Amino acid sequence: MPNKKKILMVAMPSLHFFRWVDQLKDSDFDVYWFDITGAGNNIKRISWVHQITNWKMRWDFPGRIFIKSKFPELYQVISRCNERNLSKEFEKTVTEIQPDLVHSFALYVSCTPILSVMENYKSLKWIYSSWGSDLFYFQNNPDYLADIKTVLARVNFLITDCNRDFTIAKNYGFNGEFLGVFPGGGGFDLEQLNSYKKSKEERNIILIKGYQGRSGRAIPVLKAILKLKGELQSYQIVVFGADPEVFQWVNQTDLINRDNFKIVGKITHNEVLKLMGKSKIYIGNSNSDGMPNTLLEAICMDVFPIQSNPGGVTEEIIVHRENGLLISDCGDVEEIAILISKSLDSTITKNNTEIKDALSYCNIRKLCIQNYINVMND
Repeated sequence: MPNKKKILMVAMPSLHFFRWVDQLKDSDFDVYWFDITGAGNNIKRISWVHQITNWKMRWDFPGRIFIKSKFPELYQVISRCNERNLSKEFEKTVTEIQPDLVHSFALYVSCTPILSVMENYKSLKWIYSSWGSDLFYFQNNPDYLADIKTVLARVNFLITDCNRDFTIAKNYGFNGEFLGVFPGGGGFDLEQLNSYKKSKEERNIILIKGYQGRSGRAIPVLKAILKLKGELQSYQIVVFGADPEVFQWVNQTDLINRDNFKIVGKITHNEVLKLMGKSKIYIGNSNSDGMPNTLLEAICMDVFPIQSNPGGVTEEIIVHRENGLLISDCGDVEEIAILISKSLDSTITKNNTEIKDALSYCNIRKLCIQNYINVMND
């Protein structure tokens, strides 16, 4: 039996990455993962993958976390001696494994840090998966843009989560092979999602993604909710994944006193799916993103979506007033309030069956594996 081809994945530990790599389980590839953070332990969920983790520290000394939080300047001095060099560790990994292909997930996380090594291995095939704001947001910063152009000139293959980012990549010099648009975390297990679904009559939650920070814009949505107190009395308003800024804002408003309002921080993926199964409407709002995985899950679970549309990304899958509503200005509270009012009586008139089938785990996995086969044979 011929030796299996080797794929070296480069990524930080994340749910999206674990879901993606799991698509290659029981395939004809030998899969390795170089944890770019170097600080984590092996992940049980992908135990079948050869994992290069926890390489960063020479010595994980007692009290390290305390010193890092209380004495950051001292910690930096210690780290210069105690932390291994990322480029050297990655090159050592490449030399030992001799991969046929390297696949990096997210440009600033997993491409830029290993670029100097990949420049020394010009014949080593390299796939770059663009996630979220990778290109759309960071192209506006001259320093980041320089890195974008340098990486795009070296990578051989590109996967994006939306067509918008393929266009951006071409504009900045990518002339390799485009492998297609794929959800960042791979396909969706429709049978599993169906198990969470409640009937239309049982759905009375308006579910809101609670991100603020750099790109999230949950607060304008909550300001719109404040304006609609009377209209929303019969609904449960649930905010999930809220960050400290959103909690702080909510605590200064009347929302915190409403019986039908609930706000939670980070919750498990299964808890999100349980909420979605009981939701009539899902609202996601940001000033920069790729194709949001949570939006795709909402579509798969027959939740009516209201979603921002940075750079036209969301209109690739939502037809306004047919299978959802598009927010044209993520900061316009009046517009968002009007859209929420409209959504209360809206139904999905566009048949999403084709979209769901295209997003299914079986379909995406088959296309994903074929892509790797094609790249190996290129």
